[in-house]
Amino acid sequence: MTIRCALLLMLFAALAGCGLRAPLEPPPGQSLPPAPYGAATRLSAEELLTPPPVARPERVDELLQRSEERRDDRFDLPPGSVAVPPPTLTPPNREQDDDPGR
Repeated sequence: MTIRCALLLMLFAALAGCGLRAPLEPPPGQSLPPAPYGAATRLSAEELLTPPPVARPERVDELLQRSEERRDDRFDLPPGSVAVPPPTLTPPNREQDDDPGR
């Protein structure tokens, strides 16, 4: 069991050493994609990998800037506190059901 763990640990250590050592470039014989519509030059590999601000917007949904007591919410009721009357079913009117011409 310890031999397996040691082998796995050595394998993970060897894989960890396979990191990026040089900037990304297109493969030999290939080129970067064409320039976007309206751009004068092509984007570099680093610019292509950087997500635009629309893809990762900053969060601005922090409603409470400091600890403050909330106002009472009249609609925040515990379950079962309001009695809801059951729906009433009226019997169908037999005269209208029998005459399809109406």
